[in-house]
Amino acid sequence: MNWGVGALAGILAVTMATCGGIRALAQNRPNADPCGSAETAHATVSRVVDGRTFVLDDGREVRLAGIEVPSLPQSQDAAAASGAAAAKDALNALAGGDQVLLRQAEFPSDRYGRIVAYVYTLRDGDELFVQGELVAAGFAQVGDRIGSRTCATELLGRERAARTAKLGLWADPDYNVVNAETPTDVLARRGRFALVEGEVVSVRESGSTIYLNFGRRWSEDFAVTILKRNERNFAAVGLDLKGLEGRRVLVRGFIEARGRTGDGAAGTVWASPRMEAERPGQIETLDRD
Repeated sequence: MNWGVGALAGILAVTMATCGGIRALAQNRPNADPCGSAETAHATVSRVVDGRTFVLDDGREVRLAGIEVPSLPQSQDAAAASGAAAAKDALNALAGGDQVLLRQAEFPSDRYGRIVAYVYTLRDGDELFVQGELVAAGFAQVGDRIGSRTCATELLGRERAARTAKLGLWADPDYNVVNAETPTDVLARRGRFALVEGEVVSVRESGSTIYLNFGRRWSEDFAVTILKRNERNFAAVGLDLKGLEGRRVLVRGFIEARGRTGDGAAGTVWASPRMEAERPGQIETLDRD
């Protein structure tokens, strides 16, 4: 898939239009900065590393919070390489060489010491929400670590529109929402970030874990796991996990495989796809509000 000139021209058009009208829009919004809390830095972007990472002029490295972009592949995966390059070009168009405002994310840094933040480009006194523009143009997916409910609503709404319009990565079948009823397709995304949709067949508890089961064959079907200690995160926003039974949901996160392998000719004895959910933003109910 060609992610190049057409996609980048699109985001440049969005950027120009947004910068011209952002002040008027902000007057009509209760919160002009939908994501992030306290301001943590005000600096200039000196270099863009990839689709969600850049370096400030003082040498600090910044990672965009709340989103996932295609990673540069280890193998010769042309589609992934094209998506990664397009995301990098888009971020460069949005923030490269510009002054930016960083707002604190839920986790202010990562294990590599990079600043994790929500980023706003400053142009002519206006603020352009970088993550929001990347998601709206289809260069990024909403991640599994989103801050406030306001932030989640903003980003998920933009992603939904981009997905419906098949913009950017959503035009690539490799990024399609996966049907939970076909666990082999879910398992094929092992080790990757993915969106999975299906009906929760049952909600069960075992030890310290809650299971949202999307099938009745526990050794084969897809399930979302939630540690009981994290149940309060969902309850805090009114999401009753046990009440999800029988409902259709969309979940997002990294796909894992749980099972064991044999040494004989049979190979895998059993393996089932799993996703761990820690935050409410990872689960969207689809059947009703």
